[in-house]
Amino acid sequence: MLEIFTKWYRRYLSEEESVLLLVLLAGSVILLMTIGDILAPVVASIVLAYLAQGLSGQLQKIGLPHSLGVAVSYLVFVGVFFGFTFALLPLVWRQMLSLLSQMPDMLESVRQFLGVLPDRYPHIVSREQIGGLIAMAQAEFAGLGQVLVKTSLASITGVLTVMVYMILIPLLVFFFLKDKKQLLDWLGGFLPAERPLLRRIWGEMNEQFANYARGKVVEILIVGLASYFAFIWLGLNYAALLGLLVGLSVIVPYIGATLVTLPVVMVGFFQWGLSAEFYTMVGVYLVIQILDGNVLVPLLFSEAVNLHPVAIILAVLFFGGIWGLWGVFFAIPLATLIKAIINAWPSAELIPPQAS
Repeated sequence: MLEIFTKWYRRYLSEEESVLLLVLLAGSVILLMTIGDILAPVVASIVLAYLAQGLSGQLQKIGLPHSLGVAVSYLVFVGVFFGFTFALLPLVWRQMLSLLSQMPDMLESVRQFLGVLPDRYPHIVSREQIGGLIAMAQAEFAGLGQVLVKTSLASITGVLTVMVYMILIPLLVFFFLKDKKQLLDWLGGFLPAERPLLRRIWGEMNEQFANYARGKVVEILIVGLASYFAFIWLGLNYAALLGLLVGLSVIVPYIGATLVTLPVVMVGFFQWGLSAEFYTMVGVYLVIQILDGNVLVPLLFSEAVNLHPVAIILAVLFFGGIWGLWGVFFAIPLATLIKAIINAWPSAELIPPQAS
């Protein structure tokens, strides 16, 4: 056993840089598990600054000075950030409150719909099963009401947190854009002067993450706006809320689309029942999902993030488990980083023997 471990160590950890990288990875996981919530605004600011840096780089390519490109990209970011905060979020919040107030009526509609099933299909479902299902649903809604009461009591703290984030994130994005080189040089001062492994990982990660992040923002906007205007055209209630959910669902492939389908179908069913309008809405929604998966995603990403679906699901489960909602949000970029590390990790088999 000791000999096997020794061979494994010499193969993968024989270089000083490999040990350093392993320490950095372990430290990062520990930070995410312990103070991940505290670091979330910083990580979010880094991602947003990364997106704004892409616009700044494009502006500099067409001849704008660095300072002017940074200023224009930052102004665009501030406009989008506060436009989303003050224009879209209040509308979505009102629609969510309205949807929650309609929950008792929806539950009664479900009870009436399920009440006729034992008469039509007595060999499949019984009244006792329907009664137990309705009782369980009522208990869940009662628990939801208690959660809402607790949330309302803690709303002052939540509002203060949001206000701090609204000030902190734009400031961090500004300094990340303005002092990018100085910050990277400062961080590089803690690393060895010769670091080919880290440079290879950074090069692969930088390219893949840039393509992923910018493509994902475009995908969110296209899918969200297409869903919103389609729901408005169909006359579906809570169009802004559902459009936002559908847009954000593309952050987590496969899982997000599956989860967001339930509220879309439920709202349509409670509004129209099993009618032609309901089936039309479901058909339009499925067309949007099909076009997203088969046209938009290949067009935007191509081979930028070449991860197997199983790897994506495992990344969502793992990082979501250690970092909560933020872990789900950053699951694919983190999985891409791990893939880049695995591809670049040195192996003794690839290291040529030293000349004697």
